[in-house]
Amino acid sequence: MNNWNQLLTQEQDTLTTSQLATGFVAPLTDQGLIAFSGEESASFLHSQLTNDVEHLGPGEVRLAGYCSPKGRMLASFLMWRNEESVFLQLPRALQPAVQKRLQMFILRAKTKPADVTEQFVTLAVGGGDAEAVLQTWFDVLPAKPFSKIDHPLGTVLRVADAFGAPRYLWLATPETANMAASMLKDRLVVGGNEAWRLSEIHAGVPQVGPGTQEQFVPQMVNFELLGGVNFKKGCYPGQEIVARSQYLGKLKRRTALATIADLAAAPGAEVFTPADPEQPCGMVVNTARNGAGGVDALVEMKLDALEAGDVRFGSATGPALQFKPLPYVLDKLDV
Repeated sequence: MNNWNQLLTQEQDTLTTSQLATGFVAPLTDQGLIAFSGEESASFLHSQLTNDVEHLGPGEVRLAGYCSPKGRMLASFLMWRNEESVFLQLPRALQPAVQKRLQMFILRAKTKPADVTEQFVTLAVGGGDAEAVLQTWFDVLPAKPFSKIDHPLGTVLRVADAFGAPRYLWLATPETANMAASMLKDRLVVGGNEAWRLSEIHAGVPQVGPGTQEQFVPQMVNFELLGGVNFKKGCYPGQEIVARSQYLGKLKRRTALATIADLAAAPGAEVFTPADPEQPCGMVVNTARNGAGGVDALVEMKLDALEAGDVRFGSATGPALQFKPLPYVLDKLDV
C-alpha cells in the first residue's frame, strides 16, 4: 500500500475505547486549517482570541476560543506557530465563515489568513502503542501534552492525553503520508474522524461546531481548565463577560463526560432533569459512537443537575446519562 488515501478504506466504522487505548491511527478529513502570515499575525490574533498568542512559543500548542461580544464561543481552535505563520485548526464546516469574520477585523494589521487545509495530511495517532510507532520516523517526540516538534517529515503536535496514553497529530505532506501509511496500518487499528472525536471526548476537550456556536461561555465547556483562556492578557471580543464569569461568581454550569444509550444524541441536543422536567438543564457539546450501541458525549449542564446525578437525554423521561470521570479535576468555581 503506497497511498495514504487507502488508509480511508481500512477504517473501521466504529472503534471502541479499548481499541483507542491500545493504539489507533485516524486520517482526519473534517478539520480545517487557517494560517495567518505576516509580522503582525500574533498581535492581531492576540486581540481576537481568548488565549495568549503573542507569547506562544515555537514548541508550544494551545487551545484558544473566538467569542462574540457577548462572550459566547463562535469557534474553538487548536493553535500553534512556526517562523512564518500562526495556525488555527477548527472544523471544516466552520472554517470559511470564521476565517471571513476574522479577516473583517484585520484592517491595517500586517497579517493575511489563508486556507492551508489541503497542504497537509493530518494523521491522528494515539493510545499505548502510539509513541513506539511514531518513533519509527521520529527520534524525539513532544515530551508533554500541548507541545510540538518540527521535523523534515512534518510537524507533530502532542495534544491532551486520553485513556492514560499520549495522543498526537502528525501534519505531513501527502508524499510523507504515503511513505508511512503501510506501517501505520499494520501496527495500529485504523479509524476515522469519529474515532478521533471519541478520543477527544475522553480527553475532556470540547470543540465548538455548527450545532453549538454562540451557546457557551468558555468556562461552561471547561475551556479554562484546559489552558484555553488567559485571564491576564488584554482585551478581546467578549473578554469582560468571560472575566466576570471567572471572578464574580456568574457561572453555574460545567461540562461532564457521559455515555448516552441513544445514537440520536448530537451536538446541540438538550438534556433534562426530572427535578425540573419542563426546562432543559443543559446541552450536548460533542458526541461519538462508542461501539457499544450508544454514544459517549461531553454535555454542558447546570451544576445542581450534575451534582444530583439524574440527567436524561431529550426529555425528563429519556435515557439516563451514565456519567464517567474526566481526566482532570472539575473545578466548579463554587458558584
